[in-house]
Parts: sequence; C-alpha cells; structure tokens
Amino acid sequence: MLSDTPGVHHVTGTVGDAQENVDFYTGVLGLRLVRQTVNLNDILAYHLFYGNATGEPGTVFTTFPSRDAEEGRVGPPQPEALAFAVPEGSLDDWRDRLDDHGVDYAERERFGDETALAFADPDGTRLELVPTTQPVEPWTEVVPEETAIRGIFGVTVRSVNPYATASVLDTLGFDLVAEDDDRVRYRAAGDHAAVVDIRTDDVEGFGRDGTGTLHHVAVRVPDEDALHEWRELLADRDGLEVSRVKDRHVFHALYVREPGGILFELATEGPGLVGDQDEPYGEDVVLPGRLEEDRALVESQLPPLNP
Repeated sequence: MLSDTPGVHHVTGTVGDAQENVDFYTGVLGLRLVRQTVNLNDILAYHLFYGNATGEPGTVFTTFPSRDAEEGRVGPPQPEALAFAVPEGSLDDWRDRLDDHGVDYAERERFGDETALAFADPDGTRLELVPTTQPVEPWTEVVPEETAIRGIFGVTVRSVNPYATASVLDTLGFDLVAEDDDRVRYRAAGDHAAVVDIRTDDVEGFGRDGTGTLHHVAVRVPDEDALHEWRELLADRDGLEVSRVKDRHVFHALYVREPGGILFELATEGPGLVGDQDEPYGEDVVLPGRLEEDRALVESQLPPLNP
C-alpha cells in the first residue's frame, strides 16, 4: 500500500536576473544557496536551489532564472503564493528587516488565528511569512536563529477546478482541515511543509507563465520504487496527465497535471541536494555527469554569479 506524502518537497518559480534573485533570497530572506546547476530542459540556463543548511526536502525553493522570459501574470491555473515558516513571535523582526531592505508588505489574517506577512520578490513572485512551530533546523549565517526561516510552511494554489485539485490532494494524503471565506486548507501528516491552500474566490482572467510566477509544487515520496507505484496508480485515473519517471540527478521525479490545471511533481527524498558537493555548498555550478563534457560550453553561456 502506498504511503501518503508527508508534505511539500520543493516549490519552483520562474524569475529574471539570476544575481538579483540570489541577492534577494540569500541577502534579504537569509536562505542558503545550496545548489547551482542548470535547467535540464535548457542546459544553458541556471537552476538555483535555496533552503536550509543542506537543502532538506521541505525547505527548498528553486528558481529558473531567464533573461529572455516574458513577465508572467498570476492567476488560475497556477500556484499563487509560497509561504515560508518563521518562528512564533518573529513577525516584528521581519517587519523591520523588510523595511530595512525597502520591501513593501501587507498583513493577511485568515482562519481566525493566523497572521501572514505578504510581499513579493523583485520579479513579483508572491511570498508570505507565517509564524509556526515546525521543527526545521534553519540556516543562520545571515538572519539570526530566533528569526530565521524554518523551511516552507505551504503553498496557495488557484485552480480552474478546485474540486478536482482537492481530489488529487486527497489521493496524495492531504486532509481537509479548515475553511475560510476565500480558501480551504489541506494538510499532510508531516511535521513541516505540510499545507496546501486552495483559493475558492473568483478572479478575473487567467495566469500566464513567466517571471514572477510559480511553476509547480513538488511533494515528497520516499524513494524511486514508491514513485513508480504512484505512477501506476495515477496513470489509471481519468483526467490526469502523467509523465514518465525522470532522473533529476539529485532526486527522481514524476509530473502530474490535474484537471484543475495545477502541475504537481512527486519527488524522492534522496539522494539529496548536496550529496555530490563538498562544503561550501552552492558556490560552483554542479552538472550531472552526462553534461560534464559540455561544461565549457554551458558555463560560457551562463551569466556571472556571485553567490
């Protein structure tokens, strides 16, 4: 019998300038750049991974910087916002930090007792900070431990068919745990990165992929054997577009586009983002073995990056 996912593995977005992206996520939010590699669908473009000290699943936001991508538009069917977990009692410190860096923010109240700080990165990617007690070891080289981000809290999605999206979440092991005026909350059984909110209010127009938008949400599965079992199960369901199992070098992955239009990825928890690196992580471009012979070409096309 397949085990339910414990929660989110990573979230991926499209951004513009790579250096601006690094400066914001490491310098403002205090995450660690744990991996520089390339987009396996476009090996002449970066794929950057941010997280805690080792890029533990459930702490990772990844970006596809693209100098040529058009500006995106947030709307259905897309993930709408990524929420990071911060310690309870730390929002005043984060207000001060965002003020110091010239980042505008707004407060969002939901489910009666949850306050989130909502803001955007330089490309317009919608982000939130949510106080919680989830037990994740933070990266503290930039932001002090009492304030530092504790990984992903969850993600908000805008679906063109919320009931279909909810059905897929139910299959993956998320339970409906709360309802608010404009969203319903699903939670997995894990102790971190376990929340997916589905927006239920109406919005005009549709989203458009591009800079400032979130591309997909990945959930955790234990290993490649489980991934193949999930593929067999999901491929038999009507309305789902299911990929083959793909080798992403530091994990294996399966992609599922559901009738609500949200792209979910199932990603293995191993072998991990830093297993093929030596400390300090994230300072050099890491390539899969099959691309090493093309390193000179690849690096000649990547813009200089100061991590």
